[in-house]
Amino acid sequence: MKTKTWKTPQLKKLANVLLSINTEAEILAFLRDIATVEELDALASRWHVAQMIHKGIPYRTIAEKTGLSTATITRVAQWINHGEGGYKTALDKAKK
Repeated sequence: MKTKTWKTPQLKKLANVLLSINTEAEILAFLRDIATVEELDALASRWHVAQMIHKGIPYRTIAEKTGLSTATITRVAQWINHGEGGYKTALDKAKK
């Protein structure tokens, strides 16, 4: 039995479109058109949590500051440590 990949042709096309967008204004407009405000808020919250985890801030402190559950924070940490490396790459690029 073949395992279904999450890297679908449609997702790869989306990734390439994201690569082609050059300015913050363009990416913000695209994100707003493609996602709901709630989805964008969830993505931004996860990114904020990832940055805080990367700085070594304790999970409970992150939960207090963000209002997110420790389960969500732990899930982000799991993806940082055992994911595809996307968070680590982005966190390294954000430092520059």
